[in-house]
Amino acid sequence: MTDQVPTIRKPVAKPAEPWRQRLIRSLLYGRNVDRAAKARARVGLAMIAFGGIYGVIAVRLIMFAVGGDNHAERRATKDAIATARPDIIDRNGAVLATDVKSPSLFSEPRRIIDKDEAVELLTGALPDLDSAEVRERLSNRKGFAWLKREITPQQQRDIHRLGIPGIGFLRENKRVYPSGSAVSHVIGLVNIDNQGIAGIEKWLDTNGLADLHQAGFASDRLQKPVELAVDLRVEHALRDELLKAKDKYKAKAASGLISNVKTGEIVAMVSLPDFDPNNPKEAHDPDRINRLTTGVYEMGSTFKTLTLAMALDSGKANLNSMYDARAPLSYGKFKIHDSHSLGRFISLAEVFTFSSNIGAARVALQQGVEAHKTFLKKVGQLDRLRTELPESAMPIVPKRWGELNTITISFGHGLSVAPLQAVMGINAMVNGGYLIPPTFLKRTEQEAQEIGKRVVKKDTSDKIRYLMRLNAETGTARQADLLSKGYYIGGKTGTAEKVVGGRYSKKQVLNSFTAILPADNPQFQVLVMLDEPKALPETHGFITSGWNAVPAGGKVIARVAPLLGLEPRFDLPTSDRLILAASRATQ
Repeated sequence: MTDQVPTIRKPVAKPAEPWRQRLIRSLLYGRNVDRAAKARARVGLAMIAFGGIYGVIAVRLIMFAVGGDNHAERRATKDAIATARPDIIDRNGAVLATDVKSPSLFSEPRRIIDKDEAVELLTGALPDLDSAEVRERLSNRKGFAWLKREITPQQQRDIHRLGIPGIGFLRENKRVYPSGSAVSHVIGLVNIDNQGIAGIEKWLDTNGLADLHQAGFASDRLQKPVELAVDLRVEHALRDELLKAKDKYKAKAASGLISNVKTGEIVAMVSLPDFDPNNPKEAHDPDRINRLTTGVYEMGSTFKTLTLAMALDSGKANLNSMYDARAPLSYGKFKIHDSHSLGRFISLAEVFTFSSNIGAARVALQQGVEAHKTFLKKVGQLDRLRTELPESAMPIVPKRWGELNTITISFGHGLSVAPLQAVMGINAMVNGGYLIPPTFLKRTEQEAQEIGKRVVKKDTSDKIRYLMRLNAETGTARQADLLSKGYYIGGKTGTAEKVVGGRYSKKQVLNSFTAILPADNPQFQVLVMLDEPKALPETHGFITSGWNAVPAGGKVIARVAPLLGLEPRFDLPTSDRLILAASRATQ
C-alpha cells in the first residue's frame, strides 16, 4: 500500500464582475444594510407605483365614460370656435337673429387610410368641395382639419353612409337671421366661426361676449336675448316704401331712418341696396354700405334748420327778422343764388319756407364764423358720432373755416356729416332742446333725460317746430302733408348737388326729406334720402326733393304712423294758432 500524498488544490478565482453590474448591485442593495428591510421597502415601493398606474387608468376610464371621445372636438377648438350667441330681438320680441345647431365636416388626416379614395368619395357627396383643397387638407400632418362647415343633415347622412375612416362631424352653432335683409344694416352679421364682424353682432363681441366665451362663462342657456329699439313691423314698411321710391325715381340708392325724438332710439333704419346676412358674400359688396352711419354727405337745405335755430337761440333774430334777398349774395368771385328768387327782403320764417340760400347765408353771417362753429359743435355736427354700430364715419369739416365756409354751410354745402348725425341734431331742435345720443337699444325717456344735454332753449325749439309745420302747410313739404293727412307733420326738404369731377353737378343730386310727427308734440322724426333720382314726366323734369323724397316720405309716414301708435287727427288749427299760441301761453 502506498501512502497517497494529499494534493492541495488552489482555489479557482471567480471571473471579475463587470463594473456596470457592480454599480446596479450597489444601487439596489447598498452596503451594510439589512437585506430584509430593503426587501420590504422595495415591495412597498412597487405597490405604490402599480397603485398609481392603475389609478390613472381608472380616472381616464371614468372620463371617457362621462364625456365620450371628444378628442376631435378639443382639437377643433384650436382651429376655430363656433361661439354660442344670444338671440337678438326687436322691441316687441320678434327674433331678428338666433343660433341653430348645424353639423360640420372634419377629418383626422393621420387616420385616413386611402386619401385618394377619401377625396373621390367626399367630392362625390359634396360636389362644391374643391378636390385639390381636400387632398391638401387630408395630406397634412395635423390631427384635425375642417373640410366643410355648416353642412345639411342630409349631406351628413350621405357622408356617414360612405364609412370613410378618419372622417367625422361636429355640431356647431350657426347664426341665422329670420328677417333676411330687413334689418341687415342694424344687425350686421357673423363670420364662419359665429363671431360678430359688423353691426350689433360685432358690438356684442366687443362688449364682453368674446371675453365671456374665452373664459368659458357663456353658454346657450346663460345668455339673455339682446333687445333692440327697432320695430320690425315699422322696418318692413319703411323698407318697402323705399324700394318702391328707389325703383320709381330710378335712384342709385335710397335710405331712411325713423327715430324717437325724446329717447334717441332708432326705431327703423334702412339703407338700399342692402344685403342678406344669411348670405355673407353680399355684405362685401361696396355698394351695400350703410349710408346712414358709414357715409358722409352734404345734407343740403335740411341744415337750414340748424342755422335758423342758432339765430333764434342767440336772441339776435326772431321769426320776423328781415334779410335782404333782392339779389344774389356776392362773396369774392362767388355768387350765392336762390332757386326761386323772391327779389325782396324776406323774413326769417320765409327763409325757411322758401328755402332761401341767400337768406340762410345772411342769417349765419349775422352770427359770425366762431359762433357758427361753436353752435354746430355743440349740436354734435363736427365730431364723429359713436353708437352701438361700429360702422361710423368722421365728418368732413373745412380745415380753414372762413366766412365763405359759413355761408355755404348755412344752407348745407361744404360740411359733410353722417345722416344719423344730422337726425340727432334735428331731434334736439324739436324735442325741447335736448341733444340725446342716438341708440339702437331700448331706452326710456327718463334714461334719455339723464344723458341728454340742453343745447337750445325751449322757446327756440317751439319756433323750429312751428317753422317745420308751416313748411308743411305752405312750403316745400306740402305734398307729404297731403299724403299723410291727419298726422300733423312738419318737415324740411334738402336737395344737395353732388360733387362730380371737383365741381357741383346740377344733374346728380342727393335729396332728403326730414319730417317730424306730430309737429305740435313731436314723437318721431322720419328721414328719407334718395341718391341721384332721375327726372320723370310726372315730376315735370324736376329732380329736387319736393318731387321725389317728399312724396316718398309722405307715403312712409302714412304707413308707419299707425304702427308707431299715433292716431290721425283732423280739423286741427294752423301752426300759428296751435304751436305758436301754445308756446306763448306757457312763457
